[in-house]
Formats: sequence, C-alpha cells, structure tokens
Amino acid sequence: MELYNGIIKQTEELLAGSSGITWPYAAGGAWPDAGKNELIMQRESALELGGSGHSAVTYSCVTTDSALLTRDEVVLYGPDIGKLKADSHYARIVFITVQDIGQADDAFDAIRRLDFVRYHIFPRGFMMRALPDDCREQVRIGRDAVGKGISFRSVGFSFIKKYRENPTVKNVRLIFVTDPKAPYGALLNHGKRVTEITKSLSTILKGMPTDCAACNLKPICDEVEGMKELHFSQRKK
Repeated sequence: MELYNGIIKQTEELLAGSSGITWPYAAGGAWPDAGKNELIMQRESALELGGSGHSAVTYSCVTTDSALLTRDEVVLYGPDIGKLKADSHYARIVFITVQDIGQADDAFDAIRRLDFVRYHIFPRGFMMRALPDDCREQVRIGRDAVGKGISFRSVGFSFIKKYRENPTVKNVRLIFVTDPKAPYGALLNHGKRVTEITKSLSTILKGMPTDCAACNLKPICDEVEGMKELHFSQRKK
C-alpha cells in the first residue's frame, strides 16, 4: 500500500526549509493519559493551537514502504509548548509504516483502524477538537499541564505508544508544526488530498465502472501512483 507515498515525500519537501528538532521514541517519556477526553474551559487554558483564526491542519499517511521511515520519532518545527507565548498556528501530521496488509479491502480496513486511533488518545491537559472532513484539529492546553512540563515530545510519544499497540505497525513519525512561517496552506491541501485518496479507495472497493472518460476518479487515478492499477484489479474480481 503506497498510495500516500507522494504525499509523504511532498510534505517532507515542504518542511525541508524549516529547522526541526527530532526525538527518537522512548515509551517511558510518554505524557500521562487521562483515559477520556477532558473538557478544558477557556479560563483554565494556557494556550490554544489552531484556534482564534490561526491555521490548523492534521492528516495521516500509511505506507508499506519501509524506506520512507526507519524508526519511531517525533519531529517539531517551531517553538515547543513551553516556549509559546500566545495562541499559535498548528499542524499535526502522522506517517506510519506497516507490514504487508494484504488485499485492497484489508488495506482499507487497516487504514481506517489506524485513523481512528486519534480518537483513543487523551494526553492529560491536552484537549483535541478534530474536524476530520476539513483536515483540521484544534488543541486547548491547560495551565496545569504547562506547569507540569507538557511538551510536543511527550505528547508525540503518547501517540506513538498507542499506534504501536497495533501489531501491523512498524514505525511512526509524529510531526508537529508551530512555526509561524510554515506553509500551512500547502499542508492543508495535502491533507485534503489524503482525504480524496481514502474516499476514492473506498469507492473503488464498492465497485466502479472502468470507463475512464466517464469516471469522476480519473484525476486521482492519473496523479496517484498505483490507484489506476488498483481500480482495474478490483474490477476483474
């Protein structure tokens, strides 16, 4: 499953102009999990990420190409939580390498399961509000969590720890972006493209005609390596 490889490479190219910090994963450094989504009132908040008119982007890409990711790690572009002085632009991007996940329908199920992981991660004092159809995620961080030293490193480790519970997962890269000069608009476009690819994969699995001239998936099939072959292989079944 390498349908998202182009997005992974293009995302890395977009962020190459920014200076990033990388932390190899250490399970012991994960931030405590609250066990459920916390409600942090505005009066209890120290910071908001992606709110108040700021950019907010999130998306995840799954691949079986191990060459694109060789270890678990968290990468930060921009100031860490403790150094932010005010509400900020924000992006959280996830790349996941997995073992061979079989046929297209099995691969789609695996992608959906990994996508749903984000709804089962509850870093204490880090309230996430997701708008997945818009590829947006806003975060409210509590004063108490900031006082106790919450960081993108520890929150990212929490995500990786949860993803690693899935036996098909080989490596995870969690990318956080708070750099005010980062290309959030271009990142959002990549997020929307990920959504289009996933929706197209779902549509193909339901059965589609092979008349390319009349198919509304043609632009995606033409641009995404492997999509057209997948489309025709499903038609032959």
